[in-house]
Amino acid sequence: MFYLMQELDFCYGHRLLNYEGKCRNLHGHNGRLEILLGGEHLDSRGMLIDFGDIKRLLRTWVDESLDHKMLLSVDDPLLPVLQHHGQPVFVMQSNPTAENIARLIYEQGRQMGLPIQEVRLWETPRSSSSYRET
Repeated sequence: MFYLMQELDFCYGHRLLNYEGKCRNLHGHNGRLEILLGGEHLDSRGMLIDFGDIKRLLRTWVDESLDHKMLLSVDDPLLPVLQHHGQPVFVMQSNPTAENIARLIYEQGRQMGLPIQEVRLWETPRSSSSYRET
């Protein structure tokens, strides 16, 4: 099995619903993604996938959809207020936890045809969450 990993950085804000700590308030992160891709076969160039293809597909989606946006649950009462005022938001069907953001990016990459094995999201230099299918 061949593996490769690419890191992507992006900035985002969020807040957590049904949470009693500080993260119930709007706040931001300088997030770092580790995208692990894998497969059993290399192409005619000897590559699993070109790093440029990952950048072109997934980096572009992250930049356009998530970077410098508030990631909020569809159930967040602040969502209509921010939308009314033209603030950049990305609406998630679930609570925008690190776990759910990692899963969102994993699923998006797989829909693009990337052989993603795991997505790890670092919210801080010491705290991360990852998602992979078993």
